[in-house]
Amino acid sequence: MRFIIKIFILMSLTMSALYSGDFLMPDEAFKPYAKVNENAQIQTGVILGKDIYIYAEKMSATLKGTTLKIKETQKPVSVDHEGEQVYTLSPEFILTLENPENLSGVQKFTLVLSYQGCSEMGLCYNPYVKEFPLSLDVSKLSPQTTQTTPKSSQVELSESDAIADTIKSGSIGIILLTFLGFGLLLAMTPCVFPMIPIISGVIVSQGEGLTTKKAFALSIVYVLSMAVAYTIAGVLAGLFGANLQAALQMPWVIYSFSLVFVALAFSMFGFYELKLPDSLVTKVSSGSNRGGYIGVAIMGFLSALIVGPCVAAPLAGALVYIGQTGDAVLGGMALFSMSIGMGLPLIAVGVSAGKFMPKPGAWMTMVSAIFGVMMLGVAIWMLEKILDPSIIMIMYSILGIGFSLYLGVFEKDHHFFKHSVAMIIFIYSISLFIGFLAGSSSMLKPLGFLNQPIVVQGVASQELKEISFEVVHSIEELDAILAANKGKKILLDFAADWCTSCKELEEITFADADVKAKMSEFVLVRADVTKNTQKEKLLSKKYGVFGPPALIFFDENGEVKKAKTIIGFIAPDEFLAHLNTL
Repeated sequence: MRFIIKIFILMSLTMSALYSGDFLMPDEAFKPYAKVNENAQIQTGVILGKDIYIYAEKMSATLKGTTLKIKETQKPVSVDHEGEQVYTLSPEFILTLENPENLSGVQKFTLVLSYQGCSEMGLCYNPYVKEFPLSLDVSKLSPQTTQTTPKSSQVELSESDAIADTIKSGSIGIILLTFLGFGLLLAMTPCVFPMIPIISGVIVSQGEGLTTKKAFALSIVYVLSMAVAYTIAGVLAGLFGANLQAALQMPWVIYSFSLVFVALAFSMFGFYELKLPDSLVTKVSSGSNRGGYIGVAIMGFLSALIVGPCVAAPLAGALVYIGQTGDAVLGGMALFSMSIGMGLPLIAVGVSAGKFMPKPGAWMTMVSAIFGVMMLGVAIWMLEKILDPSIIMIMYSILGIGFSLYLGVFEKDHHFFKHSVAMIIFIYSISLFIGFLAGSSSMLKPLGFLNQPIVVQGVASQELKEISFEVVHSIEELDAILAANKGKKILLDFAADWCTSCKELEEITFADADVKAKMSEFVLVRADVTKNTQKEKLLSKKYGVFGPPALIFFDENGEVKKAKTIIGFIAPDEFLAHLNTL
């Protein structure tokens, strides 16, 4: 009973304050309006009373009852008010419309304006939604607001958004050919390189009697399985916002798959022969020798998910399209076409491995040993995602030293070319070993520790400090950094330990001296999504990131500059030019 009395007294005091003139009534505090101007744009906003402000994130305008769309919204600049972005001056939005379905004549529709604000005197008002019936002669829409908009006048899009837009507006044939080309370009990235020894090793392991025709068939099976895996994973990622490749980067998955490659390597060394039981092969093949195709198909499917590339712009573009439209069919077709493009060079590798296979003998032993070493290299490469760089360095060093000794690095009666290759491998492997002992972790510059800063009169030479990122794992952590750095430009780097392209960015692009100097102008934040936890998934979803690497930029007001987003690896010069536009 006392609680009810307190509530009644509080309500009475509040209403008394409202009617006594201390606080403005809602109709006096907020005076919303909307109209169509002479440029066929909608002008809408709220005239604020004295000492009234509106929360920027609570103010929005939408259309209903029409197929016209809002193409662009011009907003006023908000200001910080006790950690919140607000409008203290009467805000006005200018809405530019587009006519996607080519309507004609005068169209009637409703503008829905939502807003919420407070009084500087301490009272916060309820959220309000106002509807304004409007009409517009769509023939007055300027060329810049129709589908025939010239490219130069369109709103700037990020690379992945531009690709998604291409899927929306292009014909199916053009889309599939475009993504086939994207796949060919992705095949040149380091992420796809580990698939080369895999498919080569699979072909070589077929042994005697392998024909060019069979090598081609096995390569086709491998690539098709890889394409199916990418398509399924991509469609699921687009529809549900999940990164299946990230989910497969759990340590136990990596260890398991690495052991598979170690087992394949030892089979190449002749310790044993890996094959399906004869009884199972007989049942599956029904009298024909198709047992090998099943293994190749499984290897191709798993390789795509676990060894395949990190997210690049074409893949991200397809996922953005699927996520925005729910059109899994067209998006899946684009991903399949892209995967085939990635696989064409692999088919060429597989066929050549079968065509140029030497006849059984000493050379066959050498070829098998080479592919065995390559398989071990792939196993170590996979472990890079979860092991310390120094451990990876010593593993590569031991593998290289052992292989160079096998090639006869200290024997003088070998062919000049073979001996030269063995000596190069040995020298590099020794440098890795020395780098490991010295505490280095760079595979590209294992002896980089020898290049120490020159000291003159006790002062180190003028060198740029190493860039450092503040690491976050959740939306809350990132929001705290954004709030603490108002007025500064911010670079958000989505990265993961298992992402090869992320390492490329770190060791090549971010290591460039000019890039370092320019990046010093930004607050650097890294979203570490290695473990793919629920919080990391929500963080990725909020910013539309389907997988690393992704670079997102914020302006001084904490707003995302979506058109400047970068997906995938970018070279130093290109990245520097990009930073200069911000």
